[in-house]
Amino acid sequence: MQLSDNSVEKKYFTIGEVAVKLGVSVSLIRFYEKEFSLLNPRKTKGGTRKFNQDDLHLLERIIQLVKVEGFTIAGAKEKLKIKNTSLEPAEEIKLKLNKLKSFLIEIKTNL
Repeated sequence: MQLSDNSVEKKYFTIGEVAVKLGVSVSLIRFYEKEFSLLNPRKTKGGTRKFNQDDLHLLERIIQLVKVEGFTIAGAKEKLKIKNTSLEPAEEIKLKLNKLKSFLIEIKTNL
């Protein structure tokens, strides 16, 4: 039995796929990756970036702050810091566990 494409959710995206999804250039994503330390996609042995859903949400938030709300890069960094420090402990732990899970899945895939 073959699954349809709609029933399988993709876990990792290349930088090109992310650019198309978010309607921005690949170079802008690379720039944001350098500027925002929170944005840290996994990289394969060959150096290919692999973005997960958390990375996509963070990029969407950065784009919202900078392009839509008009924040400077420094202002957006501060806004993201405030948001991250205001997370409740349980939410913070969940976020860390999801990142760890993604990392372990990547390791398993590369074996």
